[in-house]
Amino acid sequence: MVAPEKDPREEVIEAWFMDDSDEDQRLPHHKEPKEFVSLEQLEELGVLSWKLDADNYETDENLKKIREERGYSYMDFCEVCPEKLPNYEEKIKNFFEEHLHTDEEIRYAVAGSGYFDVRDRNDRWIRVWLKKGGMIVLPAGIYHRFTLDTNNYIKAMRLFVGDPVWTPFNRPHDHLPARKEYVKAFVQKEVGDNGINAAA
Repeated sequence: MVAPEKDPREEVIEAWFMDDSDEDQRLPHHKEPKEFVSLEQLEELGVLSWKLDADNYETDENLKKIREERGYSYMDFCEVCPEKLPNYEEKIKNFFEEHLHTDEEIRYAVAGSGYFDVRDRNDRWIRVWLKKGGMIVLPAGIYHRFTLDTNNYIKAMRLFVGDPVWTPFNRPHDHLPARKEYVKAFVQKEVGDNGINAAA
């Protein structure tokens, strides 16, 4: 029997359920024992991911294709580290405040690494470790937050459809259309599916 091929994305993106500790937010915060989350499970929450060639992002045909297919016309870079980010302490605090956006959040790590935490359907935190070469898309309306890991550095490409809107809506903002649409598409869907499976 042939072993299933390892998904190349797993080299640059890992995910797991977090513990409840208040220790340094830059630590991994694994549960004991560790509980990993697959990329397929992330997809069920609307979180998409790719592995790309971070050393050649200017000429990468795969990135070009994703941008064309998904309409990502805007692009810039954000370097998050104490030396490069103005008002670093305040920004990191804001990034780690649980929030949502009314548009997708697209981040591509071209250097360094960091954690994107997202909520699952049962409101548990999943920590998504994005490393160099990893790109993720967080859907509009998903509650999430960001922090650096203990390396204290990430350079991320930010992509956007049209003019960028970076407005965070701190939880709770359940009344926003983007949140309602997210819940309908990714949270309630599972509840409905389970009902069907039980009857089958």
